[in-house]
Amino acid sequence: MGVAGCGGKGPANLLTGKCTLDGKPVNGELIFVGADGQPKSCPVNPDGTYVMGGLPAGDYQVLVKGMAKPAGVMGGPGARPPEIPKDAAAMPGMPSAAALGQGVDPPKKYEKQGNGLTVKVTGASKQSQDFTLTP
Repeated sequence: MGVAGCGGKGPANLLTGKCTLDGKPVNGELIFVGADGQPKSCPVNPDGTYVMGGLPAGDYQVLVKGMAKPAGVMGGPGARPPEIPKDAAAMPGMPSAAALGQGVDPPKKYEKQGNGLTVKVTGASKQSQDFTLTP
């Protein structure tokens, strides 16, 4: 099964990386805004990684927006910690304890343009760019 980039057309100009705050993965999405002003978004995975496909070459402002947590879900209103079986690490396909609820919400300052996060997409078929946020 292939990985499809979000918000784009096909695998051209595949941009990958990690988005973290204080070394922890960020809960949210990355929004890339190019010269045309049209936002293209991509979720940040529980481990902090992201995959964005189909961005045309150019300079982009990068916004980071937190994801709302529904009631009863980790960190949401009325949430309870999940019950993880003691032998979960030995179960195929089970996320690690680190991947469950260890992400942090990004500071609100990253939701606006001019936050200092940018990326230059070169037109190479694959490119990597990490975003390290500060409080």
